[in-house]
Amino acid sequence: MQLFIGNKNYSSWSMRPWVLMRQYEIPFEEVMVRFDAFGPGSKFKQRIEQLTPTGRVPVLVDDGLVVWDTLAIAEYLAERFSQHPLWPRDARQRARARSLCAEMHAGFSALRSHCPQNLEASLPEIGRRVMQEQAAVRSDLQRLQAMWSEALRTSGGPFLFGPFGIADAYFAPVAGRMRTYALPVDATAQAYVERLFASAGMAAWVRDALAERDYLAFEEPYRTARDD
Repeated sequence: MQLFIGNKNYSSWSMRPWVLMRQYEIPFEEVMVRFDAFGPGSKFKQRIEQLTPTGRVPVLVDDGLVVWDTLAIAEYLAERFSQHPLWPRDARQRARARSLCAEMHAGFSALRSHCPQNLEASLPEIGRRVMQEQAAVRSDLQRLQAMWSEALRTSGGPFLFGPFGIADAYFAPVAGRMRTYALPVDATAQAYVERLFASAGMAAWVRDALAERDYLAFEEPYRTARDD
């Protein structure tokens, strides 16, 4: 299998399937298509549009089959590698995990837009300003803490539904935002963030992201250079 991704420091969507596959040592070839721009003439768009008309990453290619969109990729992996508990084994918990992933997939637009992924950066002052000025971000953060707390309480942890799964990979980029912008969360959420960062898949992604050393101005609304 091949997994086409964008820059690890910036691409939150790419992060999800990569972290999941790496966590369970599912073999794949990484194909990084670095961001240059997102217009129709960009090298990035030209390359990805050879695979999918969406022109977006991630894209999974398995023996000629092309699967795009993180949720579709996650479902494909769960079926293809059913020996791993990518979804909870219990049907009711599985439905709950799918609900959380769908909510993350379609929502939290305020947090996404005001706190774009940037794993290399440390922007606590921006986080403070965003929390003061953006009520929608505060609402997103409150909802995340509530859903995590409920899932962890029901499952007993250490991850949302017990073992590391699709739901955890889905929230990995959110954990990255919380750390980059030093967003204030309760003790339960903070401990969960730390466990995510310590997991094998996420730790490997973060190491690679820090090693990229790219600076893309169009991905950096809050800085004019890297923090070297």
